[in-house]
Amino acid sequence: MKKILIVSNRLPVMVKKTRDRLQFSASTGGLAVGLQSLEEIPNYFWLGWPGISTDQLTPPDQEEIERRLHAEKCSPVFFTEEEVNEFYHNFCNKTLWPLFHYFPLYTVYNDKSWSFYQQINRKYCEEVLQHVQPEDMIWIHDYQLMLLPQMLREKLPHHPIGFFLHIPFPNYEIYRLLPWRKELMEGVLGADLIGFHTYDYVRHFLGSVSRLLGLDHYLGEFITKDRVVKVDAYPMGIQYEKYAQASQKKKVQQAIRQIQEKVKDCRIIMSVDRLDYTKGIIERLEAFDWFLTQNPQYRGKVILILVAVPSRAYIDQYQDLKKRVEGLIGKINGTHGNFVWMPVWYLYRSLSFHKLVALYDAADIAWITPLRDGMNLIAKEFIASKKTKGVLILSETAGAASELGEAIVVNANDRDKMAAAIRAALEMPESEQSRRIQSMQERLRRYNITRWAQHFIQDVWDRGRAIEKYTVRKVSAAIQDRILDQYQESRNRLFLLDYDGTLRHYEDNPDQAYPDAELLDLITHLARNPANTLVIISGRDHPTLEQWLGRLNVHLVAEHGAWMKEAGKNWQILEMVNNDWKAMIRPVFELYADRTPGSSLEEKNFSLVWHTRRADPELARIRTQELKAAVSKLTENLEIRIFEGNKILEAKPSSIHKGRTTRLWLARQKWDFIMAAGDDYTDEDMFEALAESAITIKVGHDLSHARYFVDSSRDIRRILHRLTETNHAKHRPVSAPHTGSRTGQYL
Repeated sequence: MKKILIVSNRLPVMVKKTRDRLQFSASTGGLAVGLQSLEEIPNYFWLGWPGISTDQLTPPDQEEIERRLHAEKCSPVFFTEEEVNEFYHNFCNKTLWPLFHYFPLYTVYNDKSWSFYQQINRKYCEEVLQHVQPEDMIWIHDYQLMLLPQMLREKLPHHPIGFFLHIPFPNYEIYRLLPWRKELMEGVLGADLIGFHTYDYVRHFLGSVSRLLGLDHYLGEFITKDRVVKVDAYPMGIQYEKYAQASQKKKVQQAIRQIQEKVKDCRIIMSVDRLDYTKGIIERLEAFDWFLTQNPQYRGKVILILVAVPSRAYIDQYQDLKKRVEGLIGKINGTHGNFVWMPVWYLYRSLSFHKLVALYDAADIAWITPLRDGMNLIAKEFIASKKTKGVLILSETAGAASELGEAIVVNANDRDKMAAAIRAALEMPESEQSRRIQSMQERLRRYNITRWAQHFIQDVWDRGRAIEKYTVRKVSAAIQDRILDQYQESRNRLFLLDYDGTLRHYEDNPDQAYPDAELLDLITHLARNPANTLVIISGRDHPTLEQWLGRLNVHLVAEHGAWMKEAGKNWQILEMVNNDWKAMIRPVFELYADRTPGSSLEEKNFSLVWHTRRADPELARIRTQELKAAVSKLTENLEIRIFEGNKILEAKPSSIHKGRTTRLWLARQKWDFIMAAGDDYTDEDMFEALAESAITIKVGHDLSHARYFVDSSRDIRRILHRLTETNHAKHRPVSAPHTGSRTGQYL
């Protein structure tokens, strides 16, 4: 039976050892708490660190931990103390965490810690391989394991893999600061589905992939060298009913009464966070100080209950933050407080569930204003816990702000607006509070944690099925064998091959356009067989093709069919066209080349081509659409076609295309073997002109008229190499001449 294999840095069960005894308790981490409701999803198994290093454990201890955790559907990944320090404390919490939260000045770049990050991701990979079964799905979580998807993909090419990032993904200008930016990105792209909390993070990720790896996306899908990867937003929910019904419990009701007895008639502003510099606690305290200064009428009438959960006390910035927070609280209480009223109540500890939801219930306002936050579930828990009134003040840089639009949304760095938000919340009519609360509650009730998990898991399964459909058409080893059999049994063979992106490797050296020695040798050997007719159909101009390939025993077609040269003969024009249209649209192409750094204009005999391979990808996409619209309008009454290809935009007469040239070669004689290969939009006319029985191969995963596809030009070369190896082999006799369709019935 297939299962969900969850992989995260920490397990939902943590282990401590005191006085030679092991103690097991529920994890307090945000991810583990958020995923507790996975009990409603059948047949899952969880891999992660149990929170204790092997330096503190004996072999019997490790055996007991494994046994106890297995009963909880978990399995431990053990770390040494050095691994915990270098991987978790240093690289995860001193490199990735601050940078992804837009604190580059706090970010430490350390090669040793990076080596440990790689090492721990490999350790996780080994653990997953020990537990995974053929039909399992693997769901990897968070920034600690960004290399793991690709590591697993190399071992499990057909397994469905999902990756979810629970913290913000920064914009490109921040992310590019990482020395290991490409390695991390390639690691994440090993997944079939990549999830984020908000579309802002999706957009940042898509832009960084485009800039760093040169991959363009369509509707959030990347075509990598071997797969299609989907990127999308899945806002994480909470266990809504757990919080909505919590106030009915006796322990919670008792805790609510205790809070009300202590605060008396004061209004409560609640603030609950980990003590982390990303949470905006300093800015919040400064704004509260300013609010009391600007609104003295509220002195003695409002209390800020600030709960700061201890976090990462081993990091200098966290120690400094604690001192600053406590110093500010002392200043505010000393300036504004008196013998009977203290404006800030400070709790430096975590709260039990019943005390936390009691605080949610008793509070009039929840003040949640992180400087950056992946989602922030505290805001959602507060809303779910309320009955008819309550106000949420939420920073616009919290992921939850995109869902909770009825909150008072503020800039966490704007002291005046923060102070104004407190006053607006205190003075908001109960009817308005109720309207806003109910609207947010309905949304949170519908998209709770279970639906979030089920939605993501189902999409991963669906991606797997989509990939299976792709692999049906992918040129497998078995299909290659059948191509080879057909090749050996045929007498009159026609090869129609594109050059750039099909025979030439874009990925090896984008700047080297001329054919390498291997390709020249391959073409020479393939054309040497008298049964083979080899036609290279390219968009290149004819002088260039003559220089590169003119001495070979092959037929050449240039500019997509405008020029042709048969082997050993001179070039001839296949289509006489009027080029007056160029003068009209050339200035427009030149304008966009000037306005788009890195782009260039190429003029051929019968076409104009705008290249954007070296331009900023996002700007190139915008400019391409603008240029396409402008040129299309100018040429709408002309026989000119505008083609958008792989980082190019081309204008050329509609009568010139590869399909026309293909039909000319088909009419030459009856072929009993036809193979055509290409990689972009210009080759679709060629594929469309061929019968279904022809072997048509698209390089890449785009939608195509081709019958098969391969991942890269290397695969085309491998297929052709196999055919050349049989050039001197003895052909099997053909029993009778072919009398069927012009291309025969094969494959």
